[in-house]
Amino acid sequence: MDKGLTIFDIDETIFRTKALINVIHDGFVVRKLDNQEFNTYELGPGESYDFCEFRSADVFNATSEPIDKIIAKLRAITYNADKVGSKVILLTARADFDNKELFLETFREHGIDIDKIYVERAGNLGDGDPAKNKRVIIKQYLDTGKYSRTRFYDDSQNNVNMFISLQDEYPTIKFDGYLVNHDGSTTKVK
Repeated sequence: MDKGLTIFDIDETIFRTKALINVIHDGFVVRKLDNQEFNTYELGPGESYDFCEFRSADVFNATSEPIDKIIAKLRAITYNADKVGSKVILLTARADFDNKELFLETFREHGIDIDKIYVERAGNLGDGDPAKNKRVIIKQYLDTGKYSRTRFYDDSQNNVNMFISLQDEYPTIKFDGYLVNHDGSTTKVK
């Protein structure tokens, strides 16, 4: 068994995106966060998130700018995975979009064979902690026992650290975590 699982985040990993997350307090928007700010923001007392822009396929399609280095890597890994029975998934902190087909068309417009890749939406789990939600989904895949190696690409140091921490629970699986930098380059995390 030498099947691999490769996981890519979407926002600020495959695409630079413009959707904002609202921070709500007492029914009012008190702050708007971009994806990078959201990665490190801690809710204050009485605050909650509103992800309405993150559910809009129109906003995603109209504003997503491709990160070419990562898209090239995604295409190559998807092509090779298909030949050897490995799996590639996209794992986003977002929940379901309001228009699934338009969301998927965005990937097709950039030459990504999205019909061979499943998109896991960690935002559907309901917990406001992206790393925790992504961990739950990654563990579901690893618990199948199908994979001897796994790779993870994400722009959030917190998410990459979470992924690497799973090595202790799965000592027979090889883990490679990559932090995606703003320019599309990657830094291997150990």
